[in-house]
Amino acid sequence: MRQRLAETQIFWREFRQTFTSTGAVLPSGTSLAKALARYVGQDHQQHAREASGPGIPSPASHSHRVDNRHTSPVEGVPATGSTAKAQPENGHSEQVLRILEVGPGTGPVTAQILRQMGPRDTLDLVELNERFVSVLQERLQREPQWQAHANRVKIHCLPIEELTTDQPFDIIISGLPLNNFSCAMVAAILDRLHQLAAAQAMLSFFEYVAIRKAKSLFCKLPQRQRLSGIEQILTRQFAAWEIDRECILANVPPAWVHHLRLPGKMDFQ
Repeated sequence: MRQRLAETQIFWREFRQTFTSTGAVLPSGTSLAKALARYVGQDHQQHAREASGPGIPSPASHSHRVDNRHTSPVEGVPATGSTAKAQPENGHSEQVLRILEVGPGTGPVTAQILRQMGPRDTLDLVELNERFVSVLQERLQREPQWQAHANRVKIHCLPIEELTTDQPFDIIISGLPLNNFSCAMVAAILDRLHQLAAAQAMLSFFEYVAIRKAKSLFCKLPQRQRLSGIEQILTRQFAAWEIDRECILANVPPAWVHHLRLPGKMDFQ
């Protein structure tokens, strides 16, 4: 409760000072955080197997299944993505995941990711806001659950467009407020996430329910045109790659979580 209150205070302050890049009055609630992180660890392995089969079962009554699966590998990237098979002491193979979270803020979704990470998984956090970066660093130092993974967590204080890596990511989770950005920036961010993705990587991100329609009712023509352009960009992404989406009513405000299976673009060989 104390941690949640502290996060809320920080978010409210940053919302007032940096609305465009923060985009939220409150940090993500527990239900939303769990939905965004549900493809991590064993959940990711289970759904990856299901995605290669005849269909993907809906995980909950408020989840909407979308059958837009693209399973062909991308040239230069193995069909299994960047995941490696570690051999733990029990002799059973274990999938090692490279996880990327973009826009973690004060870490409500990060905490859920850490709870589900395997013992060899790695997590990269990309956060532009220096105040949020300080909060994340402090949590890594003082919270036991975070400390247990600290040697496998990297924090990058930069725009996602500037992130460089020599290995693709298997799971990408974004908390960026895309509806606050220009169409060109939204397109650039999504293109960069595709470039950073391993073949068959999962991209999960959220947006508030009916947010573009609500904003369009009260803004001027240039803003309505911007929101319409974002709608078109995201609609194309959903038509090509979305495999599932969930409506999280137990969040303030309610939110859609979109799960996209990406083909991967970058040649990491």
